[in-house]
Amino acid sequence: MSIHSSLRNNDNVIVKRNVLKRYERVDLLKKQGKLKEGQRAWNLPKTKAS
Repeated sequence: MSIHSSLRNNDNVIVKRNVLKRYERVDLLKKQGKLKEGQRAWNLPKTKAS
């Protein structure tokens, strides 16, 4: 039995994620200056994935 073409793993396709992981959001906010070192990472503001 073969695998349907929509279920195959294509290494050539790069999908842009529209949701960041928590550590990615923290890094982005630190670069933007909205989160300071030592500040708690609770209730993080929304960020745009670029």
